[in-house]
Amino acid sequence: MSAPAPSTLAIVDAEPLPRQEEVLTDAALAFVAELHRRFTPRRDELLARRAERRAEIARTSTLDFLPETAAIRADDSWKVAPAPAALNDRRVEITGPTDRKMTINALNSGAKVWLADFEDASAPTWENVVLGQLNLASAYTRSIDFTDERTGKSYALRPDAELATVVMRPRGWHLDERHLQVDGRPVPGALVDFGLYFFHNAQRLLDLGKGPYFYLPKTESHLEARLWNEVFVFAQDYVGIPQGTVRATVLIETITAAYEMEEILYELRDHASGLNAGRWDYLFSIVKNFRDGGAKFVLPDRNAVTMTAPFMRAYTELLVRTCHKRGAHAIGGMAAFIPSRRDAEVNKVAFEKVRADKDREAGDGFDGSWVAHPDLVPIAMESFDKVLGDKPNQKDRLREDVDVKAADLIAVDSLEAKPTYAGLVNAVQVGIRYIEAWLRGLGAVAIFNLMEDAATAEISRSQIWQWINAEVVLDNGEQVTADLARKVAAEELAGIRAEIGDEAFAAGNWQQAHDLLLTVSLDEDYADFLTLPAYEQLKG
Repeated sequence: MSAPAPSTLAIVDAEPLPRQEEVLTDAALAFVAELHRRFTPRRDELLARRAERRAEIARTSTLDFLPETAAIRADDSWKVAPAPAALNDRRVEITGPTDRKMTINALNSGAKVWLADFEDASAPTWENVVLGQLNLASAYTRSIDFTDERTGKSYALRPDAELATVVMRPRGWHLDERHLQVDGRPVPGALVDFGLYFFHNAQRLLDLGKGPYFYLPKTESHLEARLWNEVFVFAQDYVGIPQGTVRATVLIETITAAYEMEEILYELRDHASGLNAGRWDYLFSIVKNFRDGGAKFVLPDRNAVTMTAPFMRAYTELLVRTCHKRGAHAIGGMAAFIPSRRDAEVNKVAFEKVRADKDREAGDGFDGSWVAHPDLVPIAMESFDKVLGDKPNQKDRLREDVDVKAADLIAVDSLEAKPTYAGLVNAVQVGIRYIEAWLRGLGAVAIFNLMEDAATAEISRSQIWQWINAEVVLDNGEQVTADLARKVAAEELAGIRAEIGDEAFAAGNWQQAHDLLLTVSLDEDYADFLTLPAYEQLKG
């Protein structure tokens, strides 16, 4: 008796989109379905392992480098594969979602790399998931343009030689795509984003002298990196391109991954191109994992936790040393400032902070760094040009002076700053304003002159939760309680209504955003990711 034919992938509860047939071809969907069948069971096991590890941290309030992988760390002989030419110089990278306007502006920005984001800078509406793929494919065939209906301004791509190299970021392992299902089960968003992009563009990118390059988010262990490596090996064979064509940069944006940087590079060594220091998610991960660890793990206001904090210096310096020891690129953190068209003084102060931040990263040995706005590209470029000159990177700078102990990475109590009432207000303000925009399908949102993404909302709600549960007393003498959080949230909601007017308030998702922020900030059971309950409320 012959085996039953494998079930096909079904599109569920999705409104048809213009030109979706160019993305959702039978062949591409068959590839995504095969990825799901082969790799989702292992994904599920690894998500369960996350919960087990978190329970162990709750019990011990500590982390250490893994004894079972000590031999990998001690073996100086292995290196990651050499960087392809298109990824050898990464001194400035710009990040942003994959809408048409951003696609053109990011490619034209003058940055060496564009992180084309299907993750934290993109709310996963069906439109964003599918049309983002269409925009990238159209960019590679130079069939993309954009005219702003409001201003009449037109946007078009510069010559190929002037365009940034694309490194695409799929969703993290924990998120599913409800609109694509196999046997009634949603396909992981990571496999949807990777699969559609890789299937349509891998060969096309090779023909352009580049390749399918990826940023891997929210990785929590080397075993999760191993799963990605298995996906890459299978995918390259499936479409018939050489093994090692894929290149992946892993975001070290969880505290557990910080203890496994070498192992992560080792698992991906034939496909690895670097590690990145993702700041806000990293702080969110510290709070999430050590949220019941008592006063020593209480973070102050997020803006008071700078990259010069001892435990953040330990993290970034260890990342540079690890990458360069293994021949990989070390990519620095985000400059999130959004220049103001109206306030030159705000710009002056912010540009000085960005310059100091990028000077520090270049001086520490990073090979490149992130910005969120095209106007910041020249500032970051100048910082790295001063250090690199004509060299594409500084991987020869081994930073053997760096000696980071396990305890250094979680020495949160080395900070002198303490939580403040203004910090609580800011967390509530940013949380409500970001979630409201996310529920409208926007993942990258300018708030108070900063480009915020989902990581921002995560650190905001996590700090509110932590401060309440740790019974933190603020600088004004008030203890943080659920009632105080509700009071601040009510005041912010009233302030927004007064600021934008009743009509605009009613047209938005403000009450919904307020309620969701309080739910994930006040519930006794801490939600692993804000985007999981938020996705249930996301339309489209």
